[in-house]
Amino acid sequence: MESIEQLIGNHSFFRGLGAEYVQLLKGCAAGVHFETGAYIRRESEETGEFHLIVKGGVALEVYSPVKGAVTVLTVGPGDILGWSWLITPYRSHFDARAVEPTYAIRLDATCLRKKFAQDPALELALYKRFVPIIVGRMEALTMQLLDLYSSQR
Repeated sequence: MESIEQLIGNHSFFRGLGAEYVQLLKGCAAGVHFETGAYIRRESEETGEFHLIVKGGVALEVYSPVKGAVTVLTVGPGDILGWSWLITPYRSHFDARAVEPTYAIRLDATCLRKKFAQDPALELALYKRFVPIIVGRMEALTMQLLDLYSSQR
């Protein structure tokens, strides 16, 4: 098994990030396992981390009074889970549930914010990586909402 440092450095989200930043990030990281069906976070819950998915899969879900839990997107190896820790009030916008046994690298937001204060270039580099993910997740949610409302007519 690769070390945390290797997993961070080899993850597609951090591809091209300098080795010095991988070293900084390693200090905020830990490996975590989630069993099938486990909720990693719940909608509106305060978030204090994000995850690099190494193995397995996680469904991002919203609740609909008509359809119940609706999967907006499923993320897997090479993807990230969680961006709400970037924007106050740091609350999750989706439920996140493991759909198979999942291994991920958890990055602690409080630790990362301290690293950002020491090195604003790291903060900018991560924000530039998160923006396309946020846009993609919002587009997926929009498509799900369009589908939900069109099926009600």
